[in-house]
Amino acid sequence: MSDIQYQNLNYSSSEIEHSYGSNVHIISNPVVQTILARLSRPETVQPLISSYIEKLYNILLLEVINNHFPKKNVSWDTRMKDLTPKGVFEGEIINSESKAICVDLARAGTLPSEVCYRELHNLIDPKNIRQDHIYINRKVDEEGRVVGVNFTGSKIGGGQNDSIVLLPDPMGATGSSLSYVLDEYKNKVDGKAKKYIAMHIIIAPEYIKLLQNNHPDLEIYTLRLDRGLSEKKALDSSPGTFPELEKGLTDTQYIVPGAGGVGEILNNSFV
Repeated sequence: MSDIQYQNLNYSSSEIEHSYGSNVHIISNPVVQTILARLSRPETVQPLISSYIEKLYNILLLEVINNHFPKKNVSWDTRMKDLTPKGVFEGEIINSESKAICVDLARAGTLPSEVCYRELHNLIDPKNIRQDHIYINRKVDEEGRVVGVNFTGSKIGGGQNDSIVLLPDPMGATGSSLSYVLDEYKNKVDGKAKKYIAMHIIIAPEYIKLLQNNHPDLEIYTLRLDRGLSEKKALDSSPGTFPELEKGLTDTQYIVPGAGGVGEILNNSFV
């Protein structure tokens, strides 16, 4: 006999209310905010920053999996089956036949992608998990303002048909790099993905605006929305209420209050 409590499991993230649309998910979690605030402090460097990034992406990945990955019902013997015929678990679990692709947007996204890729092996058949690598960075003018992206190559290991494509990149500033990568997958990679999901620790309102315009099908998950340069009226209101008054980027497209150059700090390479 099965226990009804394990059937049709419902899960909903604790999220901050906003007006950006149902595909934007801003996680509301005091533990996450504590870790992220510590990560952002100027004295936080290696090896602690990598440890914090791993913790944050483990939490973020659980939210994404619980909300978006297919599930199935199983009837599995437990070790207690040797003692009683009722030693059988029957309930809903993540479908191990789900297909996933982790996209490494080198260099800030390398560790987050590796964390997601590694942890997915605890839930999904390894043959259904792949990690791709994209070599891309922001292109800037003489004043340091972002004017586009530099795409220098990729290692994409096959098609994407029926796969959930995860794009774990710590900072969502202008959104130009991620938009470019999504164009590459949609236009140049064989097959049709089941879903595209961006995973960030911090994003800015400017990021949301660009991605909502260019890729409205994208699911956006973030642990924090930073709009520290916004007008007071916007800051006193729920996010997205006055989008025209919201601002999170400096003139050189860094997020405020933000965390600084996460890619630089993760790699101890300040170029």
